[in-house]
Amino acid sequence: MPFIPHTPEDLRAMLERIGIPALDGLFDEIPAGLRLHKPPAVPPALGEAEVARLMARRAVPERRTLNFIGAGAYEHHIPAAVWQLATRGEFYSAYTPYQAEASQGTLQVLYEFQTMMASLAGLDVSNAGLYDGASALGEALLMAVRAHRGARRVLMPATVHPAYRRVVRALVKHQGIEVIEVPYCTDCGHTLAEALEPYSKQEVAALVIPQPNFFGVLEPVDDLVNWIHARGGLAVGLVNPVLLGLLKPPGGWGESGADIAVGEGQPLGIPLSGGGPYFGFMTCKAALVRQMPGRIVGATLDKDGRPGYTLTLQAREQHIRRSKATSNICTNQGLMVTAATIHMALLGSVGLRRVAAASCARTQALAEKLTAIPGVSRLFAGPHAHEAVICLPASSSDVLRSLLQRGILGGLDLRVDYPELGHALLVCATETKLTEDLDCYAEQLQAALQDSRVSPC
Repeated sequence: MPFIPHTPEDLRAMLERIGIPALDGLFDEIPAGLRLHKPPAVPPALGEAEVARLMARRAVPERRTLNFIGAGAYEHHIPAAVWQLATRGEFYSAYTPYQAEASQGTLQVLYEFQTMMASLAGLDVSNAGLYDGASALGEALLMAVRAHRGARRVLMPATVHPAYRRVVRALVKHQGIEVIEVPYCTDCGHTLAEALEPYSKQEVAALVIPQPNFFGVLEPVDDLVNWIHARGGLAVGLVNPVLLGLLKPPGGWGESGADIAVGEGQPLGIPLSGGGPYFGFMTCKAALVRQMPGRIVGATLDKDGRPGYTLTLQAREQHIRRSKATSNICTNQGLMVTAATIHMALLGSVGLRRVAAASCARTQALAEKLTAIPGVSRLFAGPHAHEAVICLPASSSDVLRSLLQRGILGGLDLRVDYPELGHALLVCATETKLTEDLDCYAEQLQAALQDSRVSPC
């Protein structure tokens, strides 16, 4: 959907230029009897998201699917202005500023992004983006080990996204870094302080703290931050940027805040595009800025007192000598960062908070509707955000296949990565889902379970 920012003043000026008193004058060759003064079957007023949804339904009614999968890739409404602006030539073809002084507009956007992300995370510094959220977590742990200058052991809860855990292990396995997986409470779904006690006498460089975790459950972040800080390690937060509009920021966790916070930026205006591209973000305390990988944009004044922007706090080794660099990460996904910056500017803090609150409310309503079906139950009693885990009385994979045939993407099957949970699904509902969508999912799930002849879990 194109974004056309013509104001009434713009229209009036254009009409005056071509010598036409009113817009109707452009269509005076059409007989009056053939003109429609009001389009048929169009509601009197709809928001942008509702209009897009209506037109998508009318365009392909027989192929429309409802998506209830989250698990790190979220379907949020993206205002039309975001990509209409991000794909302008000034941004679309100039998002890798190797000659920074010649890319002032691009650098200003990256600087604004850094400011927004640092504010969201409640930390001092942000870089200009990384490849994706999983590699950002790996980079954060490498950074923490460098800063610790001692231990080469990190703790990572099993409640961290399974794909992120695999990426982290791939990134650090040749660095002599030991990654220890911490179990979770099977009742509440979060990491317990007592699960960390076996490591209380050991040197640990960092503890990863997801908030919310992969199950959508909120972790006891204050206790976890205080635990790792009391033992001289760094706290690495793994966060959802949209939910930072609602939850306590990592910089406010515990007595002194998380040291590093990373995450996936896809929820900030990046569409679900068959697997990418996404982008990662990283923020940290000022004391760690020299260890931060990726690009950092700084603001200054030129000799005439005009504002200017430049890449800063990085040696050339970052780009040309891998063995001497803090990281070989140069890709900052600048186009995705540009879109995210526009998206956050359009939503503002109030809009971001509303999106987060609506997503949490939709997921809560969905879980209530699904668990009203006989045999379907909710796992984990802990407080949660906009994802939930439900247990089915039949094969989760068979049920998902049946739901797909009914036009429902019913969630993520957890049996592969968490077989101890049985036939469990991770489901998600964002602000894009209406009550009728939740009702549709519940109806189709009940039908799929009735059709299933698989033994219960």
